[in-house]
Amino acid sequence: MATYKVKVATGTDFLSGTMDSISLTIIGTQGESHKQLLNHFGRDFATGAVDEYTVQCQQDLGELIIIRLHKERYSFFPKSSWYCNYVQICAPNGRIYHFPAYQWMDGYETLALREATGKTTADDTLPILLEHRREEIRAKQDFYHWRVFVPGLPNYVHIPSYRPPVRRNPNRPEWNGYIPGFPILINIKATRFLNSNLRYSFIKTASFFLHLGPMSLKLKLRGLLDCKQSWKRLKDIKKIFPAHKSVISEYVAEHWTEDSFFGYQYLNGINPGLIRRCTRIPDKFPVTDDMVAPFLGDGTCLQAELEKGNIYLADYQILEGIPTVELNGQKQHQCAPLCLLHFDQEGNMMPIAIQLSQTPGPDCPIFLPSDSEWDWLLAKTWVRNAEFFCHEAISHLLGTHLIAEAFCLAVLRQLPMCHPLYKLLIPHTRYTIQINSIGRALLLNEGGLSARGTSLGVEGFAALMVRSLSEVTYDSFYLPNDFVERGVQDLPGYYYRDDCLAVWGALERYVTEIITYYYPCDAAVEGDPELQSWVQEIFKECLLGRESSGFPTCLRTVPELIRYVTIVIYTCSAKHAAVNTGQLEFTSWMPNFPSSMRNPPMQAKGLTTLETFMDTLPDVKTTCIILLVLWTLSQEPDDKRPLGHFPDIHFVEDVPRRSMETFRQRLAEISHHIRQRNKCLRIPYYYLDPVLIENSISI
Repeated sequence: MATYKVKVATGTDFLSGTMDSISLTIIGTQGESHKQLLNHFGRDFATGAVDEYTVQCQQDLGELIIIRLHKERYSFFPKSSWYCNYVQICAPNGRIYHFPAYQWMDGYETLALREATGKTTADDTLPILLEHRREEIRAKQDFYHWRVFVPGLPNYVHIPSYRPPVRRNPNRPEWNGYIPGFPILINIKATRFLNSNLRYSFIKTASFFLHLGPMSLKLKLRGLLDCKQSWKRLKDIKKIFPAHKSVISEYVAEHWTEDSFFGYQYLNGINPGLIRRCTRIPDKFPVTDDMVAPFLGDGTCLQAELEKGNIYLADYQILEGIPTVELNGQKQHQCAPLCLLHFDQEGNMMPIAIQLSQTPGPDCPIFLPSDSEWDWLLAKTWVRNAEFFCHEAISHLLGTHLIAEAFCLAVLRQLPMCHPLYKLLIPHTRYTIQINSIGRALLLNEGGLSARGTSLGVEGFAALMVRSLSEVTYDSFYLPNDFVERGVQDLPGYYYRDDCLAVWGALERYVTEIITYYYPCDAAVEGDPELQSWVQEIFKECLLGRESSGFPTCLRTVPELIRYVTIVIYTCSAKHAAVNTGQLEFTSWMPNFPSSMRNPPMQAKGLTTLETFMDTLPDVKTTCIILLVLWTLSQEPDDKRPLGHFPDIHFVEDVPRRSMETFRQRLAEISHHIRQRNKCLRIPYYYLDPVLIENSISI
């Protein structure tokens, strides 16, 4: 007789335990055990429990390779879901085998799990293991399908409704889709066909809607969600979230009219990847030295500052021709401005010229800081409106959420759980598909946020993202190259860049250590069919097969794989943090980030007044709709897993485990440096502090 000591860990999330019957079959290289019921006197498989059992076998099974967990009906108890973390088995010779699960078993089913050692196809020689990985991929591809979201945008997950993916625990409460007082119904159908392994934990689901529901009800009771009038006074905007303030949000409200703060946001705001060095004034933006000389300082001129590298350009050409809609019975407007900035001797990025169209002419004046106060302020506000769309549609929703979802789905469909890349990437996919399903219902749905709260509406918002994806390049995702290409690699005071490169560097070293352990040579990369299928699927379903994007269709060398995986993980974590975490702080003062404009762009100078400025800004209802959702998406997430924290045990080998610990130490050093630097800054920049970066896009 051979005795195996078994530990079974149940998840810690609310209602992870089950009353169903759980049995175990152990498979080794020298035999297979009988199916054995795992049962103690009293409760088994309670939430958070690690239950221990003894399994007797007629013979030693040799090296353990696969286990099967059988979930079956137990007596008269109703069916209940079970979240299994892992199974650990101590063999008669004392060797401990780890079998990671980290997934729900909803119905009466059998789950086969492999031993945790990371292996590519080339590492497997046993037919049973090769068949297991093929069957796992086949099953996931049968279940998870690609579906067209909007033609021209990355495709997304579709789970066929004919398979019952929501075999839900009846004891797990489910939100019915209604937010009191909020004019958007987020239909539960947006997420109901996600199986349990893609959905939020109960804690995170409850937290999300407990944030959104009560706040929307408060705004409804105060009459703000029904008011279609202009704001009477700017200071009234502060009343939307009177109890929710931060150092930065207060600073924004006090300094939003200042040119230095307007320019600062290009460097360390929530859309810090747009500005680029200007070496030649474009023909479409006929700024002359006479126009801007008074703002450049003594003893210099525009050409001299261009040659010194002190002139920068923000060009919103991508917005040109995007249609607008009506909101609350009034036609809305947008423009595609150009903004010229000067990095002055005091270290401030100062706007020196703004044109509100891509086509110069008599009806398109170039606004200057010497113009009237309200002309200049409204010109800057039009630029901030363009920033809203470039941030929310391009940098945030498309550049992180939608692209990351395609990365995630390709991982699920093409990589088995035993694959080293699956183990490396799976922590960075957590909850992404769930939040995107909610986002599609909130943002890009008839009656949703973009339809009710932005000048572009659903069609315009989608058209902007389609246009952006058609211009995306692989090089732009490689951040070190992007800073050089934009000419901002040595720009002082660019804390976003500094922190970005620090986190990128730590991440790249971590990825390098993992990749080189499992892929000792280029041939191992090129000869991995599962890896190549993953890369091909991303090219096809995310980039829609566009060769001009430069995204690879295959990877041939270890350095190519390191760069690719670093891009994927960074996009799914730090890149999102940089554009998401500060949303409410920079947007709660609505004039700094308006989502709609109710009057057309100015065609002449000297006509803007306080009254016309207020009438151009979004009305009260539109303001509240936008800020309510941005407030919800900016809340500190519950059930958070910071970058580098991997509580799920997917890797068991010593080398990757040491690399994970080293990665955490490097991130801790970066965090300490950021916090020390911020003590000396008037406006702290902490959006890329590793303790605030989540492993995945989950909000």
